[in-house]
Amino acid sequence: MVTLALIGLLGGLITAVSPCILPVLPVVFLAGGPGADAPAPRRPSLVGASGAPPDGAHPDAPPSAARPPRNRRPYAVVAGLVLSFAFFTLLGVTIISALGLPQDILRYVGLALLVLIGLGLIVPPVERILEKPFARIPQRQVNKEGSAFALGLGLGLLYVPCAGPVLAAITIAGARGEISADIVVLTAAFALGTAIPLLLFALAGRRVAERVAAFRTRARKLRVISGILMIALAFALAFDVTTALQRALPDYTRAAQRTVEDSDSARRQLSGLYDDSNKELSRCEDGVDELRSCGQAPPLAGISTWINTPGGSPVDLTSLRGRVVLIDFWTYSCINCQRSLPHIKDWDRAYRDKGLTVLGVHSPEFAFEKSPKNVADQTRKLGITYPVALDNKLDTWDNYRNRFWPAKYLIDAQGNVRYFTFGEGRYAQTETLIRDLLRQADPTVVLPPPTDQADDRLTADRTPETYLSTHRIRGYAGTPELAEDKPVTYAYPAGGVRLNEIALAGTWTAGYEHFTSGKDARLALTYHARNANLVLAGEGSVTVLVDGEPARTIRIHGTPTLYRLTDHDEARDTRLELRLTPGLQAFAFTYG
Repeated sequence: MVTLALIGLLGGLITAVSPCILPVLPVVFLAGGPGADAPAPRRPSLVGASGAPPDGAHPDAPPSAARPPRNRRPYAVVAGLVLSFAFFTLLGVTIISALGLPQDILRYVGLALLVLIGLGLIVPPVERILEKPFARIPQRQVNKEGSAFALGLGLGLLYVPCAGPVLAAITIAGARGEISADIVVLTAAFALGTAIPLLLFALAGRRVAERVAAFRTRARKLRVISGILMIALAFALAFDVTTALQRALPDYTRAAQRTVEDSDSARRQLSGLYDDSNKELSRCEDGVDELRSCGQAPPLAGISTWINTPGGSPVDLTSLRGRVVLIDFWTYSCINCQRSLPHIKDWDRAYRDKGLTVLGVHSPEFAFEKSPKNVADQTRKLGITYPVALDNKLDTWDNYRNRFWPAKYLIDAQGNVRYFTFGEGRYAQTETLIRDLLRQADPTVVLPPPTDQADDRLTADRTPETYLSTHRIRGYAGTPELAEDKPVTYAYPAGGVRLNEIALAGTWTAGYEHFTSGKDARLALTYHARNANLVLAGEGSVTVLVDGEPARTIRIHGTPTLYRLTDHDEARDTRLELRLTPGLQAFAFTYG
């Protein structure tokens, strides 16, 4: 649970500095300023009207000034935002469903609060009305921060950060009402991580307000300007104006999010929050530069509505056999999804008549994205003409073991998943693999030039690292399918092992971190590089055959160590076979 909390905390920190939260930052910054009209500070009187010290002051006492009340608005607005966001992300769907309210009611409430706070800054009586619910709280100054806390509550309902695996896990659990201790810990840690950068931003706003003379002498005018900006932001969010700015900015937190939230440790922690259905998909790895066999494509389940199909009729994957299918998981308020859509629309236009079918699966991140009208309006606005399925119950999301918005899955003409990639990027690589699948489905097809102007195969260069792991193995071509954590007798494929493929023969026990050799254990692969290396552990020996001829025998002793298997003068295609004594552990191949 400690690891889960750490993943949530780091995920929240990354989220709070991502481009998706830019719309709320100006409001958070302005909220750190003075909460009431603040006159310029006045030097305190050191003597009474008669020239004597003030009543009750000792004649020899040092002069002192009354310290102004501490401005706690930054803490109030961030506390309100984080509390509102965390609470309604987990319980919002349950509450809305129980009360029979519209799915986007929370968004409207947030917009209304933002407008009211803006009016309160312009018209002080409105602010006093907003602070009345806090007037009974006896602590000094707490009631003065009531409007700031209300502002935070409203922002929490409008806060739509870029979603990675952590937020996806929280959102899905909340949508289904499956609130466990792990999910609560993950949510609390994520909220805390989100709060830290936002609080620093709000405190910076307070410091500027306190130190810059213009903020002290023109407090009233600045409050009015702040109110106008908040109302303008509410209308910009309501009419989706802010997304143009967000789309224009690069996803500068993507690398950090992948490193933290999509690491092996994070996968193991977050995958424990889901079931083991369609586990064969775990044989694929995010964004590899080759086609793999990842099992039969799961069905499109739990779809409530179809958009862009004749009469709203459903699409069955089995009816698309013979065609290549690209499934894009997206949600309309996700900026990352919006930035990837131009590439997907280009592929749809270029290859629809060549055998490609694009299906959008709209899996909502927030309650307001469940509204069929909202999705239909945004689909039309974004220029999407291919079929879109509303996966409001997230059944299809779960079927595909997805954890990112956006996510793209490629399915071949026989109905097998061959590739997937999470997040933005890898567009040229994905298009290359689409073209490969189209040629496999119809060798006579004539394809147009690539839309991303990149048709080179990365595998024409050095073979990528190959993990001996049931979760991360690349290009497995043997029979039968890999079985996890039990000894199985495997066999090489009848047609041999092709470039960047790997196969087993004899008895092996395949595991999450390594494969363990058994009786007559052999391993064959074909790679392109100058040399090949393998991490091995245990006690025994490995006989190396290169292009069918014995080359060397290596003694293995002790803990995992990298062993050089082959070494050539230049990069070339090489057929490699290893014959291992029983009990050795093999972890990963690397190439140089």
